[in-house]
Amino acid sequence: MQVILLERVEKLGQMGDVVAVRDGFARNYLVPQGKALRATKGNLAEFERRRVQLEATNLQRKQDATAAASKVEGRNVTILRQAGETGQLYGSVNARDIAEAFTADGVTIERRQVRLDSPLKALGIHAVRVALHPEVVVQVTVNVARSAEEAELQADPELAAAVAESEREAERLEREVEEAEQAADAPRLVLPE
Repeated sequence: MQVILLERVEKLGQMGDVVAVRDGFARNYLVPQGKALRATKGNLAEFERRRVQLEATNLQRKQDATAAASKVEGRNVTILRQAGETGQLYGSVNARDIAEAFTADGVTIERRQVRLDSPLKALGIHAVRVALHPEVVVQVTVNVARSAEEAELQADPELAAAVAESEREAERLEREVEEAEQAADAPRLVLPE
């Protein structure tokens, strides 16, 4: 099916482009969302008549998104989840969870603006794209951890290295104490005089 794009659509085209898409994609997503019109002669004439208004509206939305991008760009949010010993989550973190975490942090973004290729299923720090406008995409950081302390460690690599070093030192001291206790408990050989 041929459609006329009313706004920029990622991996498809710019405003005003006539593109061929699958019928279902056009009927179920592009047309109902107001992102495209069927490419008929009447709709082409209607688009050309409204083109200036559409471009002005798009420019205003882009300027608003650019202003909001300065507030969102580079922000960090922490999401606490249960996970196994290997760091695999019991469940996953999806776009809705990320949008809710940012809203709780004071920045309102919608679930549909969060661009995830697949849900996050492991502990750690993940870079996530947020599309405030089809032409304005910013990068944010999502820290998925079991607890607030673990999130702090993940966020600061130097602190994590220091904690790991102190844990290794504690284990080494424990082994030395155990070896000394075993040596003290060992039966002693008494030689006759």
